Amino acid sequence: MGEISTSSGTIGVVQVRPRHPEELPVLFLHGVGSDKSVWQPQIDEFGHRQHVIAADYPGYGESDFRPDATRDDFAAAMFALLDTLEIDRAHICGLSLGGVIAIAMAAAAPDRIASLVLADTFAVHPDGQSIYHRSIAAAEEMGMAALAESRVDALLGMEPPPGLRESVILTMTQIPLAAYRLGARAVWLADQREKAAAINVPTLIICGEEDAITPPSLSDELAGLIAHARSAFIPGAGHLTNVERPAAFNRLLHEHLEAVD
Repeated sequence: MGEISTSSGTIGVVQVRPRHPEELPVLFLHGVGSDKSVWQPQIDEFGHRQHVIAADYPGYGESDFRPDATRDDFAAAMFALLDTLEIDRAHICGLSLGGVIAIAMAAAAPDRIASLVLADTFAVHPDGQSIYHRSIAAAEEMGMAALAESRVDALLGMEPPPGLRESVILTMTQIPLAAYRLGARAVWLADQREKAAAINVPTLIICGEEDAITPPSLSDELAGLIAHARSAFIPGAGHLTNVERPAAFNRLLHEHLEAVD
C-alpha cells in the first residue's frame, strides 16, 4: 500500500504492475464502509497479468480529505490517479459505492472506460434517502466502531468466510466520520438512471444472491438500463461478493476481461 500525489491531492493505493502487462489496467473501487484493502483477493489474482490498482476515495484510507466532495469529485479524483499513473484507458470494477462512482466515471469520460464491472450496486436505490439519514444519524450517535458492529451482519451472507466479519468491522471502524458522511451521501442519494442508460461499453453486473443491502432486483433494474449488460448472481454471497466468495467473483471477472480484451 502507498500514496500517490495527484492533481486531486494524495490518493491511497495498492497496486501491482507486471513488467510486461498482457491486458489493459483494472481500477478497483470500494464501498462506503470499506477501503482499498477490500480488493486484495483480486489484486492477488489478477496482478500477474495486468496492472491492477485499488484506490481510496478522498478522506478514506490514505487519501487526502476534501470537504464537501461529491460523487463526481470522487470520480474526478480517480481520473486524476489514472492521469498520474499515465493510464489513458482502463477497466473499472466497483462495488456498491464503487459501482456508483464507476457509472459517474463512464458518464464523465466514456472514451477512457474499456469496460465496467458493477457489483452489488444500483442506478437509484428506492430506500436511499432513508438509508442515508439512518446511517448518518447512527454514525454520529454511536461512532464508527459501534456502527460497524451493528451493521456487519446485514452486509454479509449467511455463511461468510472465517475472519471476514472481524475484518469488515475493523476496516469500517477506521473510516473517519467526516469521510463516511461524504461517502454515504455519494452512494445513497444517487440517481444516475440517465447516466446508466447512456453507457455503451461492455458491462458485467454482479450481485450476491443473499445481498440484503442492494438486492438482486436492483441489479436487474440496472441491467435493464444498460444496453447489452450481462448479469451474474453469486450463491452464498451477501453485499460484499468479492471477499465473501472471491473464487466465484474472480472467475466472473476473468471471463468478462477475456471476452472484452
